[in-house]
Amino acid sequence: MTAILLNIVYLIIGVGLLYKGADWLVDGGVAAAKKMGVSSLVIGLTLVAFATSMPELLVSLNAAIGKNPDISMGNVVGSNICNIGLILGLSAVINPIIPRKSMMKTDMPFFFFSAVLLTVFYYFSGGVNRWQGVIFFAGIIFYTWWSIRSARKAGIPEEEAEKDDADKKPMSNLAAFIWIIIGFGSLVIGAKAFVEGSVYFARLLHISDAVIGLTLVAVGTSLPELATSVVASIRKENDIAIGNIVGSNIFNILCILGITPIIRPIHTQNITIMDFGAMLLLTGLLTVNLRTGWKLTRKEGVLFILLYLAYTAWLVYNTVH
Repeated sequence: MTAILLNIVYLIIGVGLLYKGADWLVDGGVAAAKKMGVSSLVIGLTLVAFATSMPELLVSLNAAIGKNPDISMGNVVGSNICNIGLILGLSAVINPIIPRKSMMKTDMPFFFFSAVLLTVFYYFSGGVNRWQGVIFFAGIIFYTWWSIRSARKAGIPEEEAEKDDADKKPMSNLAAFIWIIIGFGSLVIGAKAFVEGSVYFARLLHISDAVIGLTLVAVGTSLPELATSVVASIRKENDIAIGNIVGSNIFNILCILGITPIIRPIHTQNITIMDFGAMLLLTGLLTVNLRTGWKLTRKEGVLFILLYLAYTAWLVYNTVH
């Protein structure tokens, strides 16, 4: 009984820290973009996205080292599915998302290609080996360099510059850095507390590691993205909301599955082609929806949420049967 109460407390503390951490991280991220002379979209795609994806990196590394490849791989695939289906869907329901054309020309193709490459690697090798990890890691280095280089050339969009001029109390470099660190720390601690509580109750129900990785751990480690994108959407920081998700998904594949296999190759047969199919389907639909009307509407957001719920229900059904 004591253990149950303790894990309930973990869940409550986790949710609280995730919400406040996201709020602080968005404040610091937007301020940092202004100081660096780049758009909020670039900060969302890189700094904020990488920060909110740190829980996935830590969980996948620990799982791989602890010889739990199902959780390590399932965490990445499940997080990417959750990021698009649940988080971006919910963000669009709150406030329709309008992407910048620069993101559609470079970041989205990079995002889609990395998801396809992961599926190909898994199909032929049943996971990700060391040399494939090196390819992924080289990819994240190139992507980060390219994003920052392109951003500095483009500068801050006119509408953001006008918004900056309207700000009465701009944040200092030190204050922005402090808020980013505090926000990031709160997100990591909050995610860890939530995951520990969730996994404890999942173990009580005898749920397999693969399903735990694809659902509870994936959702738990995606809570920083959820909190950050939802808060950004509510505050109409559109670039942070979508940049966080696209950047996080790129980071999940290229960085997490770049570093982790170099330390210990990931091989598992319990993450099925259906899981990869769900990831590719949502990735493809997002790309198409954003390109057709240059906007992710509330109706499309609802569709993404329903697809995510259908996928989760399919996982649970197969676990029970």
